[in-house]
Amino acid sequence: MGSYLSHLECSACGQTYSADELRTVCPACGKVLLARYDLARAREQTRLKDEPGRPTSLWRYPELLPVRDPSNVVTLGEGWTPLLSANRLGRALGCRRLMVKDEGLNPTGSFKARGMAVAVSRAKELGARSLATPSAGNAACAMSAYAARAGLEAYVFMPEDAPATNQELCLSYGAHLFLVRGLISDCGRIVRREGPGRGWFDVSTLREPYRVEGKKTMGYELAEQLGWRLPDVIVYPTGGGTGIVGMWKAFSEMQELGWIDDRRPRMVSVQSTGCAPIVRAFQNGQTYAEPWAEARTIAGGLRVPSAIGDYLILRAIRDSGGTAIAVSDDEIVEAMKRMSRDEGLFVSTEAAATVAGLDQLIRSGSVDPDAEIVLFLTGSGLLNPATTSVSRPVLDPDDVDGCRRVIDTQP
Repeated sequence: MGSYLSHLECSACGQTYSADELRTVCPACGKVLLARYDLARAREQTRLKDEPGRPTSLWRYPELLPVRDPSNVVTLGEGWTPLLSANRLGRALGCRRLMVKDEGLNPTGSFKARGMAVAVSRAKELGARSLATPSAGNAACAMSAYAARAGLEAYVFMPEDAPATNQELCLSYGAHLFLVRGLISDCGRIVRREGPGRGWFDVSTLREPYRVEGKKTMGYELAEQLGWRLPDVIVYPTGGGTGIVGMWKAFSEMQELGWIDDRRPRMVSVQSTGCAPIVRAFQNGQTYAEPWAEARTIAGGLRVPSAIGDYLILRAIRDSGGTAIAVSDDEIVEAMKRMSRDEGLFVSTEAAATVAGLDQLIRSGSVDPDAEIVLFLTGSGLLNPATTSVSRPVLDPDDVDGCRRVIDTQP
């Protein structure tokens, strides 16, 4: 069961490139590169539905993942998370067929494990030795864990107010942790500025082609768990948006493979009122999202002022007949309590945003209460209960010389 990976294709300009060398964004236009597969051959030769015994992890789909040599797979058992009925929550919200996909049960406590498992595996296969990422917290934990598993160095840049639990986990995995005075966008500036000269391979969201491949397995799993069909509505918390982009890609691939028909769920993007660039762009009919000024929200994973894959997120929402909505921090906190009280699930702030978003959708009549709805609970609340920060030097991204001095002197 080898990979049917064939090439990389720019999602914006259409240029194609070899998949067998380390790449970040499209050299021609700087946009997102996507992995493409020989799906015609895969359709002839892959019999997933008729093959019992495949692993209950995201690696049950190796033909449609980019790692060519199985010996390069770096895994902690990620994927194949439960799809649970949420009857009590559904009754409280007024919807009759509500389910939740609990991504908090991934090895590092969030769906970020999916993307990093595949990205780190492929980076290792293509010869990377050091990885770097900006992160609000959960992606950094995942990258640090998988880099440790692979024997690669990890460099992490987080906003200084990132949850202490995330910081401690990165340090425990042996990552080089740097706190930054600013947002994830400021952290990304440092990685892109310093990385090339230091030999770091940048695994930022959608700035390399393979994190999205790990995330797309949420779409494959969802279809398989529902008997090779899709729900009516998917509600997803959106920061960088890799999950929406990945699942939309998975649906297209599965249709071409003959595993599902052409029906698609309505894709709903949920953001915070304190940082809602996708919501604003969707409402204004824009193809790209303008950066959000002064982003503020308790949901760190939603505090992404500018997403490189904005056009892909917006395209998926519109093509699906979906929508984008924003919820307040107060609504998020109440939704966290509701999930714990009604379903026994302690979820992250980002995951709770989907509950608050669905509440809005049902009350406004935007979603049929009889629809089959799936909320993606992208992380566990256990990752960020603390509010105090670990004592670390804080980088000013605009002080280039000072920033480099700290990087060079920290162990």
